[in-house]
Amino acid sequence: MSTKPQLPERPSRAAGGPTALDGLLVVDFTRVVAGPACTQTLADFGARVIKIENPDGGDDTRAYEHAEIGGESAAYLSLNRNKSGIALDLAVPEAREVALDLIRQADVVVENFSSGVMKKFGLDYEAVAPLNPRLVYCSISAYGRNGPFASRPGFDPITQAESGFMSLNGFADGPPVRTGPPIVDMATGMSACNAILLALLARDRLGRGQHVEVALFDVAMGMTGFYGMAYLINGKNPGRFGNSPNGSPTVGVYEASDGPLYMACANDRLYRRLVVEVMNRPDLINEPQFATRKARSENKELLRAAIAEVFASDTLENWMAKMKLANIPVGYLRTVEEGFNAPEARERARLNRIPHRTAQWVPNIEPPIKMSLTAAIDPVAAPLLGEHTEGVMREMLGYDKERIAALAEKGAFGLPKATTSD
Repeated sequence: MSTKPQLPERPSRAAGGPTALDGLLVVDFTRVVAGPACTQTLADFGARVIKIENPDGGDDTRAYEHAEIGGESAAYLSLNRNKSGIALDLAVPEAREVALDLIRQADVVVENFSSGVMKKFGLDYEAVAPLNPRLVYCSISAYGRNGPFASRPGFDPITQAESGFMSLNGFADGPPVRTGPPIVDMATGMSACNAILLALLARDRLGRGQHVEVALFDVAMGMTGFYGMAYLINGKNPGRFGNSPNGSPTVGVYEASDGPLYMACANDRLYRRLVVEVMNRPDLINEPQFATRKARSENKELLRAAIAEVFASDTLENWMAKMKLANIPVGYLRTVEEGFNAPEARERARLNRIPHRTAQWVPNIEPPIKMSLTAAIDPVAAPLLGEHTEGVMREMLGYDKERIAALAEKGAFGLPKATTSD
């Protein structure tokens, strides 16, 4: 039976403490994964992020079916913390004027629409840069905004497949395998966040903003890492090695008598400790066929079988204790349930719960960045669709009730009327 962790309420940060991005205004036209992951990091560290959604359904992730609470999906909640949400139908001219008013005040715009959409609405970089020369404008796409592939739609698994990244995942005797979580989307979000912060630093020196671009395909290719670099050097197409890079017999999954572990014994010093101090098998270093790294690689199947036989002779906890005593890198092979209920997650205070307007509270996974002086802000759950529309119009743009009502009448916020109190 599944066991959910008991989530504590999140403790508040130090009162009055500074934030890294205090005063930064971000206008966020993104949806799905890569863009929202980028802007959530900015929001977590103090930026005011105004998320603009189509009133007809909003961000696609709102309809994702992993799980839901209070009418909101797990995917949407996981990517849109600490944002203010407004609904604008950009097909309506008056709604586009609202967007322009926000952009005039903004430090950053982030968009990941299909190619040509922002230009169609008059919200592309070339159109808005003259209105706000200090604007940093970030475009996220699958294949870039220029060139013959700019109009191609693309998603995380497509770029995993086309870049070669997917070919590295899986076992040698099986097909390529995409990663479970959308790793290219998440890495693209991180890269976009880095690009924005770099452009903001450059703005301080140069006095003006710029257009920055991040493409999923480029990120996926970069994530081939040293495998891609090795191919460029030796011309050999790298293959799949499952859980053991390059087929290493001392890195990967092994089965104790009552459960699996993952070992990363990747150098001679660690290997000697493993076979002598932990396994009590000095023959696995003394015999010529195992004496050197090259010899072990040539006899890897024989060595892997010998190691597997030893591990199968005792319990997981006994092996974990021995290996930790010998300082051998090893870990439990956990499910998500086990990982989220693990002592590491608990002691590092990775999980908690935060208030939510329709669900009373929702789970929260803490940002992975720790800063001693400018800690992440106290988290606020992802907004309901259009939740802050009226408040943003009133407080940030200075619109009065009559103007807001006129915009609603024109359908700027969608039909039926999608405005709510802040």
